[in-house]
Order: sequence, then C-alpha cells, then structure tokens
Amino acid sequence: MLSHKVRIIGGILLHVTLNQVSKSFSKENNKPLNVFHDIQLSIQEGEFIALLGPSGCGKSTLLSMIAGLDQPSSGTVLIDQKPVQGPGNDKSMVFQEPALFPWLTVIDNIMFPLRKGMNKKERLQVAQHYLQMVHLSKFSDHYPHELSGGMQQRVAIARALAMDTKLLLMDEPFGALDEQTRLILQDELENIWLQTHKTIIFVTHSIRESIRLSDRIILMGARPRSIIADFNIDLPRPRLQKDMAAIEEEILGLLKAEINQVMKEELEHVHND
Repeated sequence: MLSHKVRIIGGILLHVTLNQVSKSFSKENNKPLNVFHDIQLSIQEGEFIALLGPSGCGKSTLLSMIAGLDQPSSGTVLIDQKPVQGPGNDKSMVFQEPALFPWLTVIDNIMFPLRKGMNKKERLQVAQHYLQMVHLSKFSDHYPHELSGGMQQRVAIARALAMDTKLLLMDEPFGALDEQTRLILQDELENIWLQTHKTIIFVTHSIRESIRLSDRIILMGARPRSIIADFNIDLPRPRLQKDMAAIEEEILGLLKAEINQVMKEELEHVHND
C-alpha cells in the first residue's frame, strides 16, 4: 500500500495555506448546499500540486478561492502568510478555455497584462521570451481564430507565465483538447515547471494526468466531504506508464469506494423519504 498521509513541513515557508476552509451555497428552499468543509492544506513553494476528485467535489471552487475570485463561507486562505482578499499580481490563472482577446494578435494578448510597470520594448521582450517557451514564436502576429485549440491554450499559458508570479493556478486547462494534443501540452507544462520552479496548482479529472505531472496529488471526496488522501509522487521524470500503474490503481480504488458510498447514502435518503 502506498503512503497517502498528509506531509508535515517543518522549517519551510509555506506558499499557500488553507485553514479549516468550508464552502456552501444558498438554494431556493433556503437550505445550504455544502460543497466541502474543513479543508486543511499546506502547499510548499515550488510544488506541483494536482487537485483530483469526482465531478462536483469543489476542485474548481477551491482553486477560485486561492485565486481570490471567490470567498470561503468559513476559514482562511493565505498566500505567503497573508489573507487572500481578491485577485492580485501575486498569482496568475489559466482557465478551461483560453479566454484570449479575439481582436488582439498572439503577441499582443501576452503583452496585455504587462502594460502596467513596463514600457513597450520591455513588454515585447518578455512576451517573445514566453512565446518561444511554448514554441509559438512563428505565430506571434496571428489572431486567436487562426490557431488550433491547443495552440490557443499555449498562448494562455504563455500569458500567465509572462506575468511572472510565483503561483500559477490551472483549472483543467487541457480538458477540452484531444488526447494527442493533451499529451503534447503535458510535456510542455512539465518542462516549463522544471525551468521556472513556480508553484503550480492544477485541477484535473484525469488520474493519469495528475500522476504524470504533479509531485503531490490532493484527492478530494464527493460533496460535501473534504480531502480524503494526499499522495506524494516520488517517481523520476519523465514518468512511464508502467511506473505509474500502482499509484493509478490505488487512487482509482479510493474513488470507486467514495462514489459507492455516496450512491449508498443517496439510496438510503430516498428510502427514508
């Protein structure tokens, strides 16, 4: 059995800390919809973290709280020991869709968030650097509609990297892509992380993707549970499928047990009604 105990970090500055974070939404019948409760999580600077779990467990909601786009119902979210009070220049985010400005060229899309604090020459140099990092230098003068979905997502990643934040948040950035493009971008992202040493928090539904990319997987249970496992992935990179198989099987087993428990509880609820 592989260990999935939460690691204890001593003597190291924690980049992201969630203390007893809970989230619920109001419904028309005034009964709250509890998404998750009492999330306790510490993330070390430079870690590549995957948030994994069933649909509806609150992975994207949790990421939005770290981004400052949403607020917890209770508990605190800290970055570098300071409460997150909204979006800021200490973090950047890549969404499920590229969210590029269609009227701007590729290079102008990357330069757009840099317009404060840099002159045009500096912005151009930074944008060209990160465009080269995602292998799209030849497409700098193209418009988003002239690019494939995978290329658009590369531009979105380059734009986030160009902001030069220590924390990069990614909400299923490869979820809408075909398998071949997804594999290529996984390689790209892994290489970028190895080069930049940024803290990355990556939401995904794919067990295999989470093992391949991250060095730590936070497994969330079905609503309204909390974290059910915290896996340290100590495999050499690049990772081979034969080496990932045992971890994949254990995570799949935990998810199956979690889903079966939820189905059992729903059946009991129907019978009681």
